[in-house]
Amino acid sequence: MPAPLTLVALLHGPDRPGLVARVAGWIFARGGNILHADQHRDMEREVFFQRVEWAPAHRAAARERRDFEAFAATLGMTARVASSTHRPKGALFVSRADHCFHDLLLRWRAGEFAGDFGCVISNHRDLAAAARHYGLPFHHVPVTPRTKAAAEARQLRILRAAGAEFAVLARYMQVLSPGFLKKFGRPVINIHHSFLPAFAGARPYHQAHERGVKLIGATAHYATAALDDGPIIQQDVARVTHRHSVEDLVRKGRDLEKLVLAQAVRWHLDNRVLVYGRKTVVFD
Repeated sequence: MPAPLTLVALLHGPDRPGLVARVAGWIFARGGNILHADQHRDMEREVFFQRVEWAPAHRAAARERRDFEAFAATLGMTARVASSTHRPKGALFVSRADHCFHDLLLRWRAGEFAGDFGCVISNHRDLAAAARHYGLPFHHVPVTPRTKAAAEARQLRILRAAGAEFAVLARYMQVLSPGFLKKFGRPVINIHHSFLPAFAGARPYHQAHERGVKLIGATAHYATAALDDGPIIQQDVARVTHRHSVEDLVRKGRDLEKLVLAQAVRWHLDNRVLVYGRKTVVFD
């Protein structure tokens, strides 16, 4: 028996009285049943944000989505509607570090994500056998300063052939160019340690240990043309003391990176993240 169809709308626009009632009334008038609803108001900018999930009275999801987006426009709102029957396909970018790679794919195989991975792209061959173990095509695309443009062109061809609707940089140690991000035109989720910019560059945990930090962390965000400056989806921290070695910091940092990245991917695929300007509203 197929799973019940539900629709999720993320909408935002200028706040005014009656928006919640208008949205609920539209769904009720068409015989739909609201399952979840949450909203937020930016008090400084007077912008209204909402996430609403409902079961439509019929299974004509495409028509209902178009009708709702048109209705939202009459309210001055921008809306994006997703169907529960659609599982977005993504691509995983990796280098040599494998902790986020294995964590994401094990969670995927356990059914934790409302989407799928279609391929793995790497600038090294280290994880080729592991990718095949998970049943995923592995594409080795070496990247050097001289070959970067050609490498990114090949990566784009791979993404298009795989039908990728999003990408995850699971400790992919290459910077994607603004041109690549523009041509791909889909969300790219990245993970990095939260020391940036204080401890940028090589060996950040060694730098942090030398400075005697008391907190380490991880940040998942959408990649943009500005390096590590995209809208943040999720962050977390762990306390450390003078008793922790560099190895302890690395281990704790990797644990945080796995958890933060997995949560960001889950929220993205559950249509809980609304990007607004340089930040996000996350309906968790």
